[in-house]
Amino acid sequence: MSRKTEKVNSLFREEISQLLLREVKDPRLSGVISVTEVIITPDLRYAHIYVSMMGSEEGKKGIISGLESASGFMRRELAHRIQMRRIPELIFVRDDSI
Repeated sequence: MSRKTEKVNSLFREEISQLLLREVKDPRLSGVISVTEVIITPDLRYAHIYVSMMGSEEGKKGIISGLESASGFMRRELAHRIQMRRIPELIFVRDDSI
């Protein structure tokens, strides 16, 4: 992975974490959620966002569906915060490695 790609991944991770903490007002996203990693494809079309969360199995499914429904809002906010030609499509992946 190149240095530029690592910087973009890190920037997206920080901005998405801030959006989840302060901006997104979905009641399904009220638990403990942390963005563990962001991997953006080399063509900058997709961003795989690995999310770790606590709670029951049904609660985790609710959190993933809440994140998917908030992805449009998050892309718009990222477009205002990050100067890129194209903001990638956000794909949320549950991270159970912890």
